[in-house]
Amino acid sequence: MVEFTLPANSKPREGKRWPAPAGATKIRNFKIYRYDPESGENPRIDTYPVDLATCGPMVLDGLIKIKNEIDSTLTFRRSCREGVCGSCAFNIDGVNTLACIKAIEDIKGDIKIYPLPHLPVVKDLVPDLSVPYAQYRLIMPWLQADTAPPAGERLQSPKERERLDGLWECILCFCCQTSCPSYWWNGDRYLGPAVLLQAYRWIADSRDEATGERLDQLNDPFRVFRCHTIMNCTATCPKHLNPGKAVAEIKSLLAKRMM
Repeated sequence: MVEFTLPANSKPREGKRWPAPAGATKIRNFKIYRYDPESGENPRIDTYPVDLATCGPMVLDGLIKIKNEIDSTLTFRRSCREGVCGSCAFNIDGVNTLACIKAIEDIKGDIKIYPLPHLPVVKDLVPDLSVPYAQYRLIMPWLQADTAPPAGERLQSPKERERLDGLWECILCFCCQTSCPSYWWNGDRYLGPAVLLQAYRWIADSRDEATGERLDQLNDPFRVFRCHTIMNCTATCPKHLNPGKAVAEIKSLLAKRMM
């Protein structure tokens, strides 16, 4: 039998259980991952009773209420509250998603919130995104064209523009990236579904003139071909995009170049 040894300070312990507010009529428990690497202590799971009668309907509303009214030390990212910035991406009830568009009533039992998996934790629910951002810079996510634009701008036909649908909507929340087992295993070399979807967004753009250079950069045994079509990426995307299809399109283009 194979035995696995967990890294030091990786197994969370039962943490503090906060008292329910006086006179609360509609309590739900939020079980939240807490970890401060600088403390040297193991992670813990703190339990916060939240009165939903005085709370908004989304998981992010509960987190904000906890930070404002119960425990100001709780650390997490958030910004737009409209599902367009990607800041509040967490693992909620076992699924990577955005807290601002995840309804509390859709979760049965306690609301369990963890940081995005398989990334170093800066503190509590804040993961270190340095590696995914570096990989994003690697694919040069901007329009590259040497020829002068006609009449001052580069035009697209409706059909050419349609090819970008399902690509430009990505908000880089990295829910797909951190749900991918191939990325867990080879995150230092495999670019991952979020970055590859962004790469294909520019490859598919009729105005871009660097397709050959982009494919040259991706033509590596690890950068694209570590994808094993597990499709966790597509299943978890909170914007209902299909990163798996984008990766398959890049594979197809690279295969055609080798014929």
